[in-house]
Amino acid sequence: MDNILKVAKDIKSLKIQGAENVARAAAKALEKAKDKKRAARILAKSRPTEPGMRNAILFILNGHSANEVIGFLNESKDKIAKYGAAKIKNGMNIMTICHSSTVIRILKEAKKQAKKFTVHNTETRPLYQGRSTAKDLAKLRIPVRHYVDSCARKALKECDLFLFGADAITSEGYIINKIGTDIVAELADKYTIPVYCCTNSWKFDPITIQGIPEKIEQRSPGEIWKDPPRGVKIMNPAFSIVDPDFVSGIISELGVYRVQTFISQVQRKYSWMFK
Repeated sequence: MDNILKVAKDIKSLKIQGAENVARAAAKALEKAKDKKRAARILAKSRPTEPGMRNAILFILNGHSANEVIGFLNESKDKIAKYGAAKIKNGMNIMTICHSSTVIRILKEAKKQAKKFTVHNTETRPLYQGRSTAKDLAKLRIPVRHYVDSCARKALKECDLFLFGADAITSEGYIINKIGTDIVAELADKYTIPVYCCTNSWKFDPITIQGIPEKIEQRSPGEIWKDPPRGVKIMNPAFSIVDPDFVSGIISELGVYRVQTFISQVQRKYSWMFK
């Protein structure tokens, strides 16, 4: 159980970062655990807003292997990359936020197709995951302009497309992603800029069908301000909730669909989630 506790700690502290990486790590650890039910409970509690991990855990508890989980994630990303790259045209300016390995994969595929475009991204305080995006794009030699979070509106006004990942999708179509995503999505709608959530379908959270709300993780105040003055309460929600009305579609391994159609496709394709 020591390995399970270590992986859970690494997930909680963001040493293991990114929803897909979290799902991979949890799946590998769970497969090796002797007491799988206990291990599953420990891992599932490591981060509350991680249905991708919980679905991977459920998949393994239903008799599948970690390799099958990893295979699904890899194959999904390849399909999403092709569907997403089709939305990118030469000369485009593309907005993104935080760090999404799926969005990076789409941009990589678009470059592979010899499309020329520029990416605009925000720093994503307090842990600066946006810098990871900028570094990844620089390595790929994709032009990137990096902004402070409060400059998101100015950055977006120069863009033709907004692509972002997802940490969870509810039965009512709300998309949970890094704090600040909702602001950019609403502004994109105002400026008639297409908005696409790019994610595999295991980010859908089946427990929300039962009326259980998606829990928004509250991170440590110390990530923002280690020694604030007495009387100052630090608020550090990790995620924001994006209204489906502001989303043009979801790009998943199932194809490109409007949000509610995407949910119907998930229910039909992955019936094991709903047992």
